[in-house]
Amino acid sequence: MGTTEGEGDVVARIVIVGGGIGGLATALFLGRRGHQVTVLEKDSRSAGEDPESDFFDWYRPGVPAAQPHSLLAPVRTVLRAEAPDVYEAMLRLGAEERHEFDRFPQYPPPRSGDEDLVTIRARRIIVERALGDAARHQPEVTIHQGEAATGLVIDNRGRSPQAIGVHRDAGALAADLVIDAAGRRSPIPGWLTRRGARTPVIDSHRTGLAYFCRWYQLRPGAPADPEPTVTGGSTAFAVGGVFPSDNGVFAVHLMVSTSDPTRTALLDPAVFEAVARTFPGCSDWLALAHDPIGPIRVMAGLDNRRTALVDDSGPIITGLLGVGDSVMHTNPTLGTGIPFALRTAAWVAANADRPADAELVVSHHHWITQTLGPWFDHQVSADKASEDRLRNGTELTISAPNVPYDDTATVLRAALPWCALEDPQVMRTRARVRHLMALPDDAYTAPGIHERITEWLADHPNFTPPQQGPDRALWEQLTNPPELRRNPTTKVMNSGASTT
Repeated sequence: MGTTEGEGDVVARIVIVGGGIGGLATALFLGRRGHQVTVLEKDSRSAGEDPESDFFDWYRPGVPAAQPHSLLAPVRTVLRAEAPDVYEAMLRLGAEERHEFDRFPQYPPPRSGDEDLVTIRARRIIVERALGDAARHQPEVTIHQGEAATGLVIDNRGRSPQAIGVHRDAGALAADLVIDAAGRRSPIPGWLTRRGARTPVIDSHRTGLAYFCRWYQLRPGAPADPEPTVTGGSTAFAVGGVFPSDNGVFAVHLMVSTSDPTRTALLDPAVFEAVARTFPGCSDWLALAHDPIGPIRVMAGLDNRRTALVDDSGPIITGLLGVGDSVMHTNPTLGTGIPFALRTAAWVAANADRPADAELVVSHHHWITQTLGPWFDHQVSADKASEDRLRNGTELTISAPNVPYDDTATVLRAALPWCALEDPQVMRTRARVRHLMALPDDAYTAPGIHERITEWLADHPNFTPPQQGPDRALWEQLTNPPELRRNPTTKVMNSGASTT
């Protein structure tokens, strides 16, 4: 016997479970199309009331809020299409644009899409603040802060179960459509199985990578960027990088294998900074006048996971769609999280006029699979390669000048990043991949790219990839200083994710 809407239930056109970036964006985009939307967010605190405190001091389990982010092209393109005022608000709050061609004395002849090759330098809190302000001022949107959904209202009378609302402490809230924006720890799959629905299809891949980062504030009068601008480097066993951000704030991060026995030493600020200074880019930024902000933050125990509400028998439930990390969440190395959340929010808003039936659920699933799925697969493969390389200490090598030009993978892996720094045409191709506009297998096999790299290698006959960080002996020395040997106990700082 199914549960249906009862007398006295409050009716809302669309209910969104979760008020993070995905939930706020979906609510705003829907509201601006005239839909009545209610957002239920369990946290009583809304992002952006005090951006600095919110970013550094707000404990948010499951949300890597204080980790560095690269806000790639889809963030800018989706917001400028759906909510240009939000994007303008981000810029007023201190977000900065950096075009991939800014490193060259002059841009190459323009091609379609070049205008979108822009990274937004901003912390996650800037996005949340701008989206939250806009959503709270949208008449069609109501946000219940500090009010958690506790279950789904389900009608079992049809061919498939149908979500027709959510339960909450204040009573059931009925809806024509429910959106799961509750993030990577969404309770909704559990609610479904406990109500007798088929189990959602989960594809999960654990990554053996650990991230350590620390934030810094440039002092007044310090250069905004070092010259030349470099943002990182890698060795056979570690990656170091810089995330320039808004308002003179930047993050330095180190990535190692979770099996690396030296990793916990990186929680010591002196060790972290000594190691970071051995990576190009990190050393350039740390040479600027700055002050550190807060402790070393660690994030590990991550996975790439996608959750589907459609299996071989069709929709597991109708009346329910997911956005953001509840549908697909990935290890942060490719920066897909916020772009994918915004793209999915835009799709949901564009299709919400359709009946919330099996066809809508299947269409949503197919769009996710065809549009975002290939990037998920790429992330899984890239993480596996990174994990194997860092765990085994495998050097990336190339045998110039006798490069096996028929071995495209070898050429691209070793020479393409360096060629791109000098060749704007190759940089364009690399940037399109970085900004989630073209998959590597498509971009790097396009006519002319292989040839340009080959020509570049011919002009650099003695090329071998330069070392971009410390060798293992120096790493071991820096991660095992005498003072750490005397006091081996190190406190692990909780960043809202699993720790090493």
